Amino acid sequence: MPPKKKQRRNRDQLLESCLAAFIRAGTLDLSLDTLAEAVGTSKRMLVHYFGGRDAIEEMAMSLLEDRLRARFRASAFPAGASLQSVVTALWEQTTSAQSRGIVLLTRDLTSRSWSGSERAKRFFEEQQRLWSELLREFLPDPGAVETLLQLFQGAMLVYLVAGDRERGRRALDRFISTESQLRLSAGQRDAPQGKHE
Repeated sequence: MPPKKKQRRNRDQLLESCLAAFIRAGTLDLSLDTLAEAVGTSKRMLVHYFGGRDAIEEMAMSLLEDRLRARFRASAFPAGASLQSVVTALWEQTTSAQSRGIVLLTRDLTSRSWSGSERAKRFFEEQQRLWSELLREFLPDPGAVETLLQLFQGAMLVYLVAGDRERGRRALDRFISTESQLRLSAGQRDAPQGKHE
């Protein structure tokens, strides 16, 4: 294998390991020494491959965005899936034990955006866009999509603080039930009326 290709492969593998370490920690706030130990290399090698801590964070955020983009897309659901089944699947997936590190890391990035980090703000806005785009495939009203997204995020916060998955699930179910009833009522109002004799 040519040296440049081998170096690229090594860097890609090291980046994967760095992202995995950030996910395990639930934060990007790891020193280079801690990160190097977590991925089984030296601080010097991290600097050699990435140039410094900022570059590692930037590349890890980009890789995380790619992962989330692939994970949360409309085509990941069967054709004709109901809003209820999609939201239930998203809730189950997001609150699963395997997703906890990603959720905590995403929350860490959200906190950074509040503190003025432009890169973290772009990450947050991209996640909002991706989720809105996904939900619009199953819920055509943009206002309802925004409400559902805010409700989902609030339910996630309660889950992270209290560890209670059911409260969030019940709130989401109530929203979907109400939204379905509203759409059904609107459809009945818009349907042509039969002739009265």
